[in-house]
Amino acid sequence: MMSKMRLKQVLFLLIIAVLAVFPFLDQGGQSVQATDEITDIEFAEANLEEKLRHILDNEQLDGAITGVNIMQAETGEQLFSQDGDIRLHPASNMKILTAAAALETLGKDYQFSTEVLTNGEKRGKVLHGDLYLKGKGDPTLLKEDLDQFAKELKTQGIQKVKGDLIGDDTWYDDVRLSQDLNWSDEPFYTGAQVSALTLSPNEDYDAGTVIVQVSPADETDGKAEITLSPETDYVTIENKTKMVPAGESKDISIEREHGTNTIVVEGTMPVDGSNSRSWASVWEPTGYALDVFKKALEEENIQFIGRSEEKTGATPADAQLLTSKQSMPLHELLIPFMKLSNNGHGEVLTKEMGKVVADEGSWDEGLDVIEDVAAQFGMDKDTIQLRDGSGMSHKTMIPPSDLAQFLYEIQATDWFSEFQYALPIAGESDRFVGGTLRNRMTEEPAKGNVTAKTGSLTGVSTLSGYVTSADGEELIFSILINNYLGSSSGARAIEDDIATTLAEHQFSE
Repeated sequence: MMSKMRLKQVLFLLIIAVLAVFPFLDQGGQSVQATDEITDIEFAEANLEEKLRHILDNEQLDGAITGVNIMQAETGEQLFSQDGDIRLHPASNMKILTAAAALETLGKDYQFSTEVLTNGEKRGKVLHGDLYLKGKGDPTLLKEDLDQFAKELKTQGIQKVKGDLIGDDTWYDDVRLSQDLNWSDEPFYTGAQVSALTLSPNEDYDAGTVIVQVSPADETDGKAEITLSPETDYVTIENKTKMVPAGESKDISIEREHGTNTIVVEGTMPVDGSNSRSWASVWEPTGYALDVFKKALEEENIQFIGRSEEKTGATPADAQLLTSKQSMPLHELLIPFMKLSNNGHGEVLTKEMGKVVADEGSWDEGLDVIEDVAAQFGMDKDTIQLRDGSGMSHKTMIPPSDLAQFLYEIQATDWFSEFQYALPIAGESDRFVGGTLRNRMTEEPAKGNVTAKTGSLTGVSTLSGYVTSADGEELIFSILINNYLGSSSGARAIEDDIATTLAEHQFSE
């Protein structure tokens, strides 16, 4: 019988022998998926799944959930999936559903309107009655439009109004913020309030915001200069800035206090410093639009007489229309919405779909419409959860496989070309062409080829859209990265690697 000591020696030698042979096993597979030492030649010769597995075998993704789905655009054949059926937060990839649902429900030529009406009558140069500014959701209304309204009233011979100036925002409900919006987002343009009567400060159309610009003063013994665009008394600026000598650092903060229209500007501005600009959301945008309209009337010397007030209220059914304005058609609005990832547009479109379909301009009704359209184009209602139209919610959940299927199904619609045209295009420097992809994938073959919607939240980075491979295969992809704690640039680099690899890949030998 072998002694215990002898048995241990034999077992030890056997283990050494097995370990020595191990590196020579499975030499025929030459898989690229588990090594960082793959050469460029080996990567180029690998099949698509091996390439993607290699990219996703990245330590930056440790602890994160990365759902990826790739399919053939012509047939819908699935070419690759990793956690494709896991429900994940889409961030602004949610806008894909909102834009498509709006095109399907409202139509590509749909327009918003804004109206000026009265319940009174004109006697001579005096309008005896109230003047109503009625909003119907237009997120593209500008100060110039309100100026034009004032000019048209003057052309009609109105010089005085004996009545109130009333803002009518009853086209939608009075819920201003989506249910999951964080307080930390609410003071900024990314979390602006939604009203049927609102105003945008410029042609980016960030409705419900005012542009605050901080400029250096000439002397160091005072405060920086602050201007608003458009000019309005609706917000109050609390200037806590300090001018400092040339060459010192600029550190400017611009933030509205929660629940108020007090915008606090603080920090240091050197005399040779550059301007700082920020889009601050306003509290209750109806009053903001009304205030700017009142100034436009005053500039045309139209005066309110008697005990006139500025307030909100519903326009009487028998009110007379004095003038109105139609917005750009929906397919044009989709450009700033999708290219610049405008959150406010996503929420306005959601409420507008609820108003048109169910006669209720609310998130609940609008989200029901989006969900129905999602199901119409291949999504499973039982496996998605939609909470807003912009993707700001951390409670919206969609599997990447469902999102890819949706992108496949909508190709057959008569509005698909308008939808695809609105997507950001990789590497194209024009903001209204490249959008949020203008500084990404700036080299061919991805440049000008990858058309996709970006998405970003704390811990979330996403990219979904279309790309053509090196040998002409049209592909659809959806990449949803969740629970990511690294830098956002790291997650975007992985997304770009995947999209670029799809653009470079050749399926045919």
